[in-house]
Amino acid sequence: MLSTLANTHTERMAPIMYRAILNECSYSYNGLHTHRYASTSTMTKPETKNESLNKPETKFLFPDAIKPEELPKARNTRLVSMRDFKHMAEGKFLTKPMFKHPVWTSEEMEGIYYTHRKCKTLDDYITFYFMRVLRNSFDFCTGYLEPKDKQDQIRIAKSKRRMTREKWLTRFIVLESIAGIPGSVAGFLRHLQSIRLMRRDKAFIETLLDEAYNERMHLLTFMKLGKPGRFARLMLWFGQGIFANLFFLTYIIRPKICHRFVGYLEEEAVLTYTRCLQDMRMGLNPQLYHTGIPQIAKDYWHLTNKDTFYDMILYIRADEAKHREVNHTFANLKLRQDRNPFAKDVPNDPRPQPLSDTLKTHRGTGWDRKDLIL
Repeated sequence: MLSTLANTHTERMAPIMYRAILNECSYSYNGLHTHRYASTSTMTKPETKNESLNKPETKFLFPDAIKPEELPKARNTRLVSMRDFKHMAEGKFLTKPMFKHPVWTSEEMEGIYYTHRKCKTLDDYITFYFMRVLRNSFDFCTGYLEPKDKQDQIRIAKSKRRMTREKWLTRFIVLESIAGIPGSVAGFLRHLQSIRLMRRDKAFIETLLDEAYNERMHLLTFMKLGKPGRFARLMLWFGQGIFANLFFLTYIIRPKICHRFVGYLEEEAVLTYTRCLQDMRMGLNPQLYHTGIPQIAKDYWHLTNKDTFYDMILYIRADEAKHREVNHTFANLKLRQDRNPFAKDVPNDPRPQPLSDTLKTHRGTGWDRKDLIL
């Protein structure tokens, strides 16, 4: 099955698929539960393109990972169903994106991997474990099983509890419907603060609203592919109402703790999309790989007709990694006096600084305040 799938891939996808098993899903997989929250220094950085392609024995390590005729019937979800192809078509008045998405290279996006910022303060521990409670509830509601290693991932893919295309879309839609709240709420509150105090905001508002817009584009893209049922919509209404108001009140009192929470939330988003990418690389979910791309996604991420669902998820994972970097950095700042370090490049200074339109200076655990020109 895998050899058949590999033959149908484009030339662009071939090196990615052959490299996938060898680079351990872009992060250390030597006991996911043991090392998952280790410091950045313990993470295994992904191999570069040249290193992986120069290996003489480049081949699938699991050639018999999936045989569809041997699979038991999956316990699928009823929360989200797949839409017909005709529903992916756009109307006559599709507007262009207000916030232009930067163009990132494949090497930059493939270089994204899971990192965890170690908890250092009491606020960090509170936000992290609150996020973990939400994550565990999220896993239960979407039928997600987190693999311990690669063999466990293959075992799950061959079982009734495997991640189907509908389950992945359920997970994406629920995730993105919540992820779009923090940026809009924080941007709105900083906007009110700016006009109330009659002073400039130092460019935080634009970055926060861009983040909210980006998350909404993720949701709109997945909504073109999946149709949430009544129970899913009801769950999202309650979840959004509770989370939005809680985030609103907390941001008024402790904005830094809110940004730290979003940073940890985006770490989990990067992990989720990395798992999805690995499933497609290993041939564990060819149906998901061959899912079409809506026009709204092509316009926003500058995708072509040759690009695949895999390419789109690469962009989305990179977006989440950027939000991870931004929010962890904001949580390290003195928000009442510092400027937004992502808003403007600092000329005539050799020190590396964060940038909003590139992944070249990306730091997954955020930038420390002492390293920034503020």
